[in-house]
Amino acid sequence: MSFTLNKSIIKEVCGETSYKRGEAYYKANKVIVNHYDETKEICEATVKGNEDFHVTVEKAKKGDVVARCSCPSLASFQTYCQHVAAVLIQINYNQQTGVMLPASSENMSGNDQLTSGMFQLFADKPLKPKSKQHRFDTREILDVAFICSPVATKSGGALLGIQLKLAKTYFINHIREFLSKVEKRETFHCSNEFTYTPDVHSFRQETDAVIQQLIKMYHNEKMYEDALEVHAKQDESMIFIPPASWKDMLSSLSKVEYVQLKQNEQQFQGLQISNGLLPLHFEFTKGNNGGFTLHIDGLNRVQVMEMYNNALYDGKLYHLPMEDCMRLIELQKMMSRSNSNQFYIPESKMEHFVAKVVPGLMKLGTVRIDEVISDCVETPSLKAKLYLDRVKNRLLAGLEFHYGNVMINPLEEDGQPSVFNRDEKKEKEILDIMSESAFAKTEGGYFMHNEEAEYNFLYHVVPSLKGLVDIYATTAIKLRIHKGDTAPLIRVRRKERIDWLSFRFDIKGIPEAEIKGVLVALEEKRKYYRLANGSLLSLESKEFNEINQFVKESGIRKEFLHGEEVNVPLIRSVKWMNGLHEGNVLSLDESVQDLVESIQNPKKLKFTVPQTLHAVMREYQVYGFEWMKTLAYYRFGGILADDMGLGKTLQSIAYMDSVLPEIREKKIPILVVSPSSLVYNWFSELKKFAPHIRAVIADGHQTERRKILKDIVEFDVVITSYPLLRRDIRSYARPFHTLFLDEAQAFKNPTTQTAKAVKTIQAEYRFGLTGTPVENSLEELWSIFHVVFPELLPGRKEFGDLRRKDIAKRVKPFVLRRLKEDVLQELPDKIEHLQSSELLPDQKRLYAAYLAKLREETLKHLDKDTLRKNKIRILAGLTRLRQICNHPALFVDDYKGSSAKFEQLLEILEECRSTGKRILIFSQFTKMLSIIGRELNRQAIPYFYLDGSTPSQERVELCNRFNEGEGDLFLISLKAGGTGLNLTGADTVILYDLWWNPAVEQQAADRAYRMGQKNTVQVIKLVAHGTIEEKMHELQESKKNLIAEVIEPGEEKLSSITEEEIRDILMI
Repeated sequence: MSFTLNKSIIKEVCGETSYKRGEAYYKANKVIVNHYDETKEICEATVKGNEDFHVTVEKAKKGDVVARCSCPSLASFQTYCQHVAAVLIQINYNQQTGVMLPASSENMSGNDQLTSGMFQLFADKPLKPKSKQHRFDTREILDVAFICSPVATKSGGALLGIQLKLAKTYFINHIREFLSKVEKRETFHCSNEFTYTPDVHSFRQETDAVIQQLIKMYHNEKMYEDALEVHAKQDESMIFIPPASWKDMLSSLSKVEYVQLKQNEQQFQGLQISNGLLPLHFEFTKGNNGGFTLHIDGLNRVQVMEMYNNALYDGKLYHLPMEDCMRLIELQKMMSRSNSNQFYIPESKMEHFVAKVVPGLMKLGTVRIDEVISDCVETPSLKAKLYLDRVKNRLLAGLEFHYGNVMINPLEEDGQPSVFNRDEKKEKEILDIMSESAFAKTEGGYFMHNEEAEYNFLYHVVPSLKGLVDIYATTAIKLRIHKGDTAPLIRVRRKERIDWLSFRFDIKGIPEAEIKGVLVALEEKRKYYRLANGSLLSLESKEFNEINQFVKESGIRKEFLHGEEVNVPLIRSVKWMNGLHEGNVLSLDESVQDLVESIQNPKKLKFTVPQTLHAVMREYQVYGFEWMKTLAYYRFGGILADDMGLGKTLQSIAYMDSVLPEIREKKIPILVVSPSSLVYNWFSELKKFAPHIRAVIADGHQTERRKILKDIVEFDVVITSYPLLRRDIRSYARPFHTLFLDEAQAFKNPTTQTAKAVKTIQAEYRFGLTGTPVENSLEELWSIFHVVFPELLPGRKEFGDLRRKDIAKRVKPFVLRRLKEDVLQELPDKIEHLQSSELLPDQKRLYAAYLAKLREETLKHLDKDTLRKNKIRILAGLTRLRQICNHPALFVDDYKGSSAKFEQLLEILEECRSTGKRILIFSQFTKMLSIIGRELNRQAIPYFYLDGSTPSQERVELCNRFNEGEGDLFLISLKAGGTGLNLTGADTVILYDLWWNPAVEQQAADRAYRMGQKNTVQVIKLVAHGTIEEKMHELQESKKNLIAEVIEPGEEKLSSITEEEIRDILMI
């Protein structure tokens, strides 16, 4: 036999419901295939149930499946019954597995029949064929009208009965007999005009579904008929719908075209169902006798069917909870007894009535309240309650507003006016907070099925609600919120080896196995971590933020993420040293605390100043010596950034003297690198304060330097200059005890050959000496530390991303800076003032012409792309303008005129010399110094002169002669003489021209204003009025606090020459 079947085809010809029921028959081995004829392509089978149903399946000519069943369900033309479905499933299985279908008994032996039966007895689920079939039914379709009517019960409620009309015309007087005939597939005589015949008539699928349910009700009727308690004698034309079957029947009836609902002799077409309020009206009014009256409208038109949780009003069904149904029944009885639709409420009971009764009435219908009543009812305060629970991984929330005994669910409100004045502001605030959370709303409450949203609600929203609502949380919620007894910690201890620190992450109450997960969550910037027990650990606390920052900056992130103890060389740990005692997350053992305190207080380790220097060192210089010794003790580097003139050289010599035994024992000298102009100054200072130290200057011709460097172990201190170091860098490829880098700003640009050269020097200890560790940008500070203490700061790019306060915090222990006014109280005053002069007419015309030309050229380049390329050209133009302010003869050939500033200088010199002042004149232009010198020669005024070409030994000699009282005038190049000179013999400093960086000018002024100065120092700055020099002065003022921003942190931003500043200078 060749039926083409699969699951889809069987579902199509039988329907989803019949297929499921047929599958149940098949799995229970209820299908017995009695016979099949391969020639005629027909199969006969029996399906076992409460009774046996006989099924015949045959294949039509076009390949369609045609089936007949003895059950009454075949009254439907569209789909076959569950018994046919069971047989088709069995046939499909047998075809897929190759099991032989039983032929006629005469062709089949007893063993064959037994074998086939065994196959059927232990059959598995059917396989899936691929082809598809269709079928047709030519029977007449009967339209059936279903008439539903409520019948009053003895309890006051009602049951719903159902009656039938066939072909919408023929009323069924005996519904039970009709249902029995349909079930048995027998004819039923309706009237003389019409007889139902199952082979001739069929029902629509929707109609058949209702009839099948009625047949079940008919079979089960005996089980509940005693409980019906209906007033009238049971009608043979009606069958009652059991309350338990109402939901399914309502669903089926809603799909049927012809349904009527009868109420109070009125007929309503179709089923109308509502979840809204009944159209009942309750109105409270003020009575004349002081009490109140409740008027009820529409109650007599309601028929309550409490067993169905429904009430019928004018042919429309309203869904109601059972308790409201019972209240309606009792209310109808009460009003029936009073024979009225209103009743009186004494004023004394009105408040209690409002609290207890009105909320219930508001669920039954519309309540209208006279405004006068609100004045008579005391308004209770709002008490909001929030109930939280977790069920099946969902966060559930129920919100209630309580006013005295009145409870309001804000999600179930229907817009009725309140009996009293509610706290709308507070209610709205609470509802707004709940709405902003990721909750879904239902009539009963809120629910959430998202872990991140749940965390946000529990940890952020709930705290904001605590002052507004009373929160009731179940144990499931309380377990969801992790409440650690202690904050997370990073335990830090010092290893037995002096130069190692150990770090371990610790959270009390969290297993060590989960620590790694917490750290990974921190790394991924998650807000929380779900622990194995399901609780959510918040990672947003201050302590976790500190831990995250620490792990991020520490450079040991990978090690930490393994959740193990991390051992770090002490020199790599210094970058956090100043923060180890801050915050709450780092727990330091005693040895680490001692280390931190020693760095913060260098006196703790009690280093002794060499005896020969004790008498000449001031207290702050002793502190500087102890600071260097402490850093060296821990193998750290540092920058001694004392103000100029405070004795950085002397403090360094004290350090050298203290390590002299170690130097000689190991035969590794100290190396001092300084600008060329200061090399002999170092040698002179060493001979003066520590003559027993064997010092040598590695200068002279190349052969001389090579000889010195070859015998280097014979010396304690080797002194060289930055230019010579670059030339001889290969000869310095050996270890040194300590490296001192004087005027360390010399390698403030990390890309220069000088910076690269000093970086290669091998030294156990390193110190930079400079009065200006930062002149223009913080990168200069990075460049110095990159040489003296490379482990302290991150790479150049990462450094640029650090906040200024973080940089200041990190470098603070390793930069020592004191100002004169802080440590030298006995130092006399320094008076600074600005003196302006008006350009001379010829000078002014020349200045205006050059300014106009420069403005025109500059405007072409003032954008981000071209400014960088043309900045040198623009700055060169600015230099021309400054030279015109100084003296046009600086670049204009054969200029015969004079200069306002030059004339002003001569006047100042005449006045100062007449009062016995001793003067230093600084200019960055050596040609300007030559112009001044020629005029002094013409007037026969003696003077000293120093610029970049002056040999180092001669510089020292000139300074000594001036300080000893010889002469009263010294002309100095700003760049060559701005550092390293001690000229305390002067009391007046004239800065003939301004420099972009005020720190350079400060250095120049401090040649006179330094330790050893006994007189007040006057600093005069000469400025040409109305020119770029005034703008430069403003720019200087903006840069003055640059050093203090990092060494002594502040909030101002770095100043640098920008497009805006160029526009301002040129007044564009």
